[in-house]
Amino acid sequence: MGFKKGFFWGGATAANQYEGGYISGGKGLSIQDVITGGDGRNGVPRRMFLKLADGTTTVIDRRGTEVPEGAVPYVDENTYYPSHVATDFYHHFKEDIALFAEMGFTSFRMSINWTRIFPNGDDEQPNEEGLQFYDDVFDEMLKYGIEPQITIIHFDMPLNLAVKYGGWVNRKVMDFYMNYVETIFQRYKNKVKYWKTFNEINFCRDYTNLGITEALSRPDKVEQAVWHLLVAAAKTVIRGHEINPDFMIGMMINENEYYAEDCNPEAAWKRIIDKRAREFYVDVQCKGYYPEWKLVELKKKGIEIVKEEGDDEILAKGTVDYIGFSYYSTSVSSVRKDAQRTASNLESAVKNPYLKANDWGWQIDPMGLRLILNELWCRYHLPLWIVENGLGAIDVVEEDGSIHDPYRIDYLREHIKAMKAAVDEDGVDLMGYMPWGCIDVVSAGTGEMRKRYGFIYVDMDDDGNGDLHRGRKDSFYWYQKDCKSNGEDLD
Repeated sequence: MGFKKGFFWGGATAANQYEGGYISGGKGLSIQDVITGGDGRNGVPRRMFLKLADGTTTVIDRRGTEVPEGAVPYVDENTYYPSHVATDFYHHFKEDIALFAEMGFTSFRMSINWTRIFPNGDDEQPNEEGLQFYDDVFDEMLKYGIEPQITIIHFDMPLNLAVKYGGWVNRKVMDFYMNYVETIFQRYKNKVKYWKTFNEINFCRDYTNLGITEALSRPDKVEQAVWHLLVAAAKTVIRGHEINPDFMIGMMINENEYYAEDCNPEAAWKRIIDKRAREFYVDVQCKGYYPEWKLVELKKKGIEIVKEEGDDEILAKGTVDYIGFSYYSTSVSSVRKDAQRTASNLESAVKNPYLKANDWGWQIDPMGLRLILNELWCRYHLPLWIVENGLGAIDVVEEDGSIHDPYRIDYLREHIKAMKAAVDEDGVDLMGYMPWGCIDVVSAGTGEMRKRYGFIYVDMDDDGNGDLHRGRKDSFYWYQKDCKSNGEDLD
């Protein structure tokens, strides 16, 4: 049977990891623009430089430490910031889109940078130069028959909204966000059909995504910010369908299968706890209400969400058209305190002795993808779209410029086989497949360049050195065969 006609083959990127041009064309400063690079293999974290309320300065780990109240992150002139150039889609978009077309892409997932449209987030008028940039990008994609799939927010927000308003805990930020949504929906309503609201929304609980200063110590603040985020997502769906009834507006979550470590009933219960914490965000955006267990949890913690009249109705009405998700690896649900742990996507995982892992410890599990596809389809019966998947690895450039990456091809082949089994044997409705970092981009978790996912090589190192030239890896030609055969030629 195979993949259906019109199945989307393509790739995925994010503005803060790919676009560059960080203050070009009237763009403002985003949170990602004040986060340095790091070193994931040697445990060196990404950092932020802060001006404190008393006039002094300090440096913090961007994930492990809270941003103090009244602190203002800033760009240190002597420090390299990966987002400032990234891999420079801003100046290379025509070349890159031509390469995507050569591979056979029928869709490309990218994000719009909020601060390129509204530099401060609360501006009265949008930045026309930023709007025109994305017009040019979408026109170039459509010229080649490549369908844009746009993420509205991908791990970022205007720095001004975090500093001046306190981020998503402040209801005003929802209004600024909806002004941004209204602007891009109206501008691109005849060029973009497929949208997603918030990238990997289950990873929203830090400064990068919520912009609040008390994320670690004040769960009430976090839960209030999450409420605003979810109501905003529902409003996006409702308004989008009003502007263009043909819009397909989806959500996006990071998915990670959990296996109970053994037949200990406690391990089985731990798996339920692990799973439902993740699926909470899918439940709300697909069913339109908070699940019962979440309401009980909030009550036990003494947390009362502050709502405005009509919020519950908005949540119920604004359910999504499809489920987009990223999938890289799996974990184990264990009740043992001494369970060995390893790395995963922006989190840690319990090690599985049955699986191999990449150089960063992420466990490779194609069967887990089939399990996830079945679970999501059976639970929600909404079309599914794999919008991130791939292998981060260190690639070696040979003297003749060639790059041989059989490890990446093997990874993709096995995951596509799992997708086919879910479609052919299990009846899953799958819309498309968008491997992450189809062209080399900066790592989100570590800010590295040496951790590469792309089919297209970009000459840039961890310190920002390189001429940014593009080169085809062996996986480029392999994926080209896959795209053009609709997943039938996997040799």
